[in-house]
Amino acid sequence: MRKVILLLILIGASIIVLLWARSATPVVDLPSSVTAIGQATPITAHVHDPHGVSKIAAFVEQNGAHYPVWEATQPSHLTDITSSFTVGVKTTPQLKDGKAKLIVEATSNDFRGKKTRLERDVTIATQAPAITVDSEQHYLYLGMADLATFNVSGSWTEAGVRVGDQTFRAWPMPGGKPGYFSLFAFAWNMPSGTAPLVYATNGTGNDVTGPIVFEFPKKEQPRYTTHDLQVSDAFMQKVVRELDPNGSGDPVARFVKVNNEMRRANNRTLADLRLRTADRFLWSQPFARQAHSQAEATFADLRNYIYQGKKIDQQVHLGYDLAVTQHVGVEASNDGRVVYAAPLGIYGNCIVVDHGYGLQTIYGHLSKINVHEGDSVKRGQAMGQSGMTGMAGGDHVHFAMQLDGVQIDPKEWWDSHWIQDHIAKRVDLPGFKNETVAQSTHKKRSRR
Repeated sequence: MRKVILLLILIGASIIVLLWARSATPVVDLPSSVTAIGQATPITAHVHDPHGVSKIAAFVEQNGAHYPVWEATQPSHLTDITSSFTVGVKTTPQLKDGKAKLIVEATSNDFRGKKTRLERDVTIATQAPAITVDSEQHYLYLGMADLATFNVSGSWTEAGVRVGDQTFRAWPMPGGKPGYFSLFAFAWNMPSGTAPLVYATNGTGNDVTGPIVFEFPKKEQPRYTTHDLQVSDAFMQKVVRELDPNGSGDPVARFVKVNNEMRRANNRTLADLRLRTADRFLWSQPFARQAHSQAEATFADLRNYIYQGKKIDQQVHLGYDLAVTQHVGVEASNDGRVVYAAPLGIYGNCIVVDHGYGLQTIYGHLSKINVHEGDSVKRGQAMGQSGMTGMAGGDHVHFAMQLDGVQIDPKEWWDSHWIQDHIAKRVDLPGFKNETVAQSTHKKRSRR
């Protein structure tokens, strides 16, 4: 009998040890967008546990007080659970505007019942922010950029300028001055009737907007051209060999796929580089065009790709094709920091230079790259050599600019007078000298 009892004890202990060892710890996740709580903010929490969950509860802590806001106690054997609930002042009137913590706890549905606690810093924001926008006249052009200044008060998590479905970030005014500014673009394909708005949100649905005083001069808008680009067998083979080396089948279909799908993917990669921008001006001079270059293509040209007399594709060319001689040194158009230096699909060997506040320049089709990510470059510095890598039919550099990921026409940035009127007179641009004014002053002094 003693042996039986001892055996049963050993079996029971083994079961307990096994259950203990096999117990799991829940993993709790909240979307990164959860940063603020308002009147009634919807929250979605995801819990993963191989043994299911016996309890999920949410709390808000503020100023030392602990407020239960939601709880689910029905045990579940599901390994992945998504729970939605509402948090805010409507259900917890004790909350006040200011900082707080949102806490989600999950308890495993197993022998040990281990608990996981996730804390997220949030802002309680019950009132909408307020904005005031500068009263300056803004002249807008297709494909161009501009700068607006404004003030934001109250509690807010995001602000900037919204043009249609595109948004451009707010930055604190340089030099420690009060207020904010935003460099924004009016994209080449944006409907001309679109009104740009300054916006601010506190992440709880309390969004506000303010109008920008603007004019859209119809007579002075750029006229985009249409070109028929003849695709030879040699060029088609070059493209599919270089950009679709493992592909098979009809070369025309492969060429069109590269020109569409790869182009979209490459442009997404370029747009994502907006997140790697400096929060200051890295330049102080007008942007410089590649020396002695001829423009073989300009911004927003519409290209019809013609093969054996038939149109096989159509794309918009968002940059300038600048040609000098073969393997000419590709010059940085302004001071900045290299944020990309590697092959990039249709752009071939590509360099992207950040100039601060979301403004970046792009250099494509290079035969050689002589800089690395993280390098600082100076205006006019040779960063590599021109070539015909990627989707290029001849030796040149594809030069483009983007603002917060939206590609824009570079030509205004080559103009010192435009920079003075649209940038330098509205924000502090350290070291900037209007070359037009300087040249005029020099001529007057020479005549004296």
